Amino acid sequence: MKIVLFALNGSFSHSNLGLRCLRPHLEFVGYDVVLVEHTLRDRRAHILERLYREHADVYGFSCYIWNLGEMLSISRTLHELLPHSRIIFGGPEVSFATERFDGMDWIDAIVCGEGEYVLTELCGKMARGETFTRVQRGHTPPRLENAGILYRDGETCGGILYYESSRGCPYSCAYCLSSATHGVRLKSVEETLADMERFESLAVDCRIIKFVDRTFNADVKRANAIWRALLEPKYTKKYHFEVCATLLNEESFNILAQFPPGKMQLEFGLQSTHVPTLAATSRHIDPQRVIDSVRRIHEKGNIHVHLDLIAGLPYETYERFGKSFDDAYGCCDLLQLGFLKLLWGTELRARAEEYGYRCLPEPPYTVLQSNWITYDEMCRLTHIAEVLERYLESGRFTHTLWYLIPLMRSPFRFWEGLCVYLQKRDSRPLQRISQPDVFRYLLEYAEQSVDGAEHARLIEMLGADFSQHEHKNPPNFLRK
Repeated sequence: MKIVLFALNGSFSHSNLGLRCLRPHLEFVGYDVVLVEHTLRDRRAHILERLYREHADVYGFSCYIWNLGEMLSISRTLHELLPHSRIIFGGPEVSFATERFDGMDWIDAIVCGEGEYVLTELCGKMARGETFTRVQRGHTPPRLENAGILYRDGETCGGILYYESSRGCPYSCAYCLSSATHGVRLKSVEETLADMERFESLAVDCRIIKFVDRTFNADVKRANAIWRALLEPKYTKKYHFEVCATLLNEESFNILAQFPPGKMQLEFGLQSTHVPTLAATSRHIDPQRVIDSVRRIHEKGNIHVHLDLIAGLPYETYERFGKSFDDAYGCCDLLQLGFLKLLWGTELRARAEEYGYRCLPEPPYTVLQSNWITYDEMCRLTHIAEVLERYLESGRFTHTLWYLIPLMRSPFRFWEGLCVYLQKRDSRPLQRISQPDVFRYLLEYAEQSVDGAEHARLIEMLGADFSQHEHKNPPNFLRK
């Protein structure tokens, strides 16, 4: 039996780890397995033709919030072209509230949860012509059994390779799908390091190994042992981990301080500094301790640090979110402003009416308003996030922002004011404004708050940023 496992990734730099978790189990029982990966930017006609030409017995669709609409459309058309082929949906977006897919009779089965074993059993029933229930529930094995790195020599993977050294999360955040499962299963230190050595010899483009573990340092002793080993020169890749700041101990800080610049990225979840908000989302953390720990790592300058905030959480108004933003600003390399999504299977989705949530009816289910924040305010935060992406996350204004932000009464008010100024100054979408104009508008906005020696220093900083990143002669307004 021929099985096609299909993924639609966000961009070319991404690859799908889920398909690679399923492949070995299917191949072990003798099935011919083909991985097909495309991106959201690929032409739908090209994707459909690629799938059709496989003439597979079974097509497995890997579904996430960013691709469900496309997956439904492609699978329905594929069913019309190949009516005798079976279509199976799986992935986090279809693992909860499966009644949404009632009436979509071109979907033969839906696999919920972990699919390694249940998909293999389901395909066996299909091959033998046996009956099966449409909704299949994955079961959780006692240990994490996916051996190796799951990538193979010669595969086109886009540069970011994903790796799972643990599955599950010790926390139960009310907005996260990890809260729907319990327990954490870990690969040993020895297994994980053996896999890192395999990445070193893998014949594919590999720029970053991104650990998908929800909380890598859930076992701090194990995490420290792996980090200490990765300091060895034989491990040459860049490594990305999502960690809990409050679980770091002194040994953790000492090890992390030894990494050479560019070898390590850490991502921390703060989400809010408002205590009632943290309590309502089952995040039992001390926000100041998180900020202090993140700042301590950031100040060493050798590790690129991400810190996440989420707008739209319970009990956090627009003004209070601005306070969370100010509390966190400056303690990391990248402050990421995200927006709450009401995922099926989460506690906040179940309490949506109680909290007055209104969200997009289709994926990604982004919150539009709640009892504490209006739609107008969420729109304003969306525009601020776009400004942050163009100015802060791009890394092209490092000198200017380092100089300018401390002169302002509040980082949040600075970015809010810049957002308002840009909307009044230029009616074009921000992504369509030329880079020289982006520099010009920042200067014009800042001139409202600085003068004299500060003004000359501001132009000097802008000129330094332009010269460093734009690789062209600076415009006249930066030559004063």
